[in-house]
Amino acid sequence: MVKQEAGYEKKNCRFAGDDTGYGFSGPEVCIQKFETLTMRKKRYDIVLIGGGIVGVSTAWQLKQRYPDASMLLVEKEKILAGHQTGHNSGVVHAGVYYPPGSLKADFCKQGATLTKAFCREHKLPYKQCGKLLVATDDDECRCMELLEQNCLINGIETRRISAKALRQREPNITGLEALFVPDTAIADFRKITGKMAELFILLGGQIQTGAEVVRLLEKSDCVQINTRSDTIETLFLVACGGLMADRLAHMTGISLNFQIVPFRGEYFRLHLRHNSVVNHLIYPVPDPELPFLGVHMTRMIDGSVTVGPNAVLGLKREGYGKLNFNMRDVFEMLTFKGFWKVMQKNFVSGLEETRDSVFRQGYLERIHKYCPSITMSDLLPYPPGIRAQAVSSDGVLIHDFLFAQSRRSFHVCNAPSPAATAAIPIGGYLCGKVSEIFNF
Repeated sequence: MVKQEAGYEKKNCRFAGDDTGYGFSGPEVCIQKFETLTMRKKRYDIVLIGGGIVGVSTAWQLKQRYPDASMLLVEKEKILAGHQTGHNSGVVHAGVYYPPGSLKADFCKQGATLTKAFCREHKLPYKQCGKLLVATDDDECRCMELLEQNCLINGIETRRISAKALRQREPNITGLEALFVPDTAIADFRKITGKMAELFILLGGQIQTGAEVVRLLEKSDCVQINTRSDTIETLFLVACGGLMADRLAHMTGISLNFQIVPFRGEYFRLHLRHNSVVNHLIYPVPDPELPFLGVHMTRMIDGSVTVGPNAVLGLKREGYGKLNFNMRDVFEMLTFKGFWKVMQKNFVSGLEETRDSVFRQGYLERIHKYCPSITMSDLLPYPPGIRAQAVSSDGVLIHDFLFAQSRRSFHVCNAPSPAATAAIPIGGYLCGKVSEIFNF
C-alpha cells in the first residue's frame, strides 16, 4: 500500500456558511487537504466518504477497532462539518419523539449519554439546560400526553408542568401546560466533529478535504473512487454522504426506492437583550404527521438565543445563500414520482411554511404562541440549515435512519435529526456492519 504524508494544524477558522460571524469561528482543528507525495493512485483498506459528524465518528471508531488498517476519509468541502452538522441548533436530544423500537429511539438515547461523556472527557462545551414542550391549546395538550407516554416507554424522564409552574420557571413563556425533559442539552457539534477528527488522525487515519467524489466503480476486488483530482482504491467503502447520500449509493449500482429531498430550515438570532429571555429550550408540541419539530427557542452554547427552524422545500441541496436554485437538484425532484405524492399529501402545510418564510410576520406569530414579548426587530439574521430528507417513491417521508449496501460498500442513506446526537452509536453500528458484511 502506498504511504502518504499527512498532517493537521490548529488555527482560527470559520465553518462553511458563516456569513454573519455569529458563533461560527474559533480555535478548531481544521483538516487541511493532503498533498500526495508519491503516486496518484492509492489503495486503502477502508475509505469513508463524508466529513460530517456521522462520517467522522465512524472513521474514529473504525480506527480504534482496526488500528492496523489503512483508512482515509474524503470530504468534498475544504473543511469538516460544513453542512448539516454545522447548520443545526446544537441540541443534544433526549429522544422524546421517536417510536419505541426504532433506530432513532435507541441511538438517540444512547447518543445523548455518549455525547455528553465525550464532551466531559475532552473538555468540550455543553450544558444540560433541559427542554420544555409547551402546549398552547387543547389539541396540543392531547398530543403532549402521547409524547409523555412515548417517553415513558423509551425510558426518558419527564415531568408535567402546570401553567402556573411554567410561568414560575419561564416568566416570558405562556401555555396551558408543559412537559419538562431534563436530559436535553446543548453542545457545539462542530467542535465535537473536530475533536473526533483529531483523534482519528492521531490513531493513524488520514483525511483529505476538497475531494469531491464524482465516480464510484465497484470491482470484484475493490471500489475505485474518482475525485475531481485523484483516483483512490479501497477494499471497502463506507459512505456518509448526507445531502448527497442517494447519489453516492446510485454510483455503486444500488437500486433505490427513495430520493433525498432537501428542506431548508431558516433561523433567526434574537437581539442580545434577549439572551436571558428563557432558561430552558422552548419547543412547541409538534404536528405528529410531520418529521419537523416546529419553530423553537434554543439557548446556544455561546449564550445567544436562536429561533427556528421552519421547513421550506429547498430548490438547491446545499442552498445556504439568499438565492438558492440548482437545475440538477430541481430536475431530479420534478422527475421523481415520490416528490409529487409527498407534496400532494402536505400541500397545505407546505404553503403555510412558504408563506411564513416570505412574510416574517407569520414566522413571528409562531413564536408568539408561547413567547409574546418578541418583536419583529428582535429577529436578526442567522445561517440557515438544510435537512436531507429521504422520501420514498410512494410519497412517504422516511422517518427512521436508513441504510443500504452493496458487496463492498455500505451507505448511510437517511440520517436527519437526531443524527448529530446519535453520531457515536451510529458509528458503532456501522463498525459492526463493516465487521459483519465485509468480514473485515
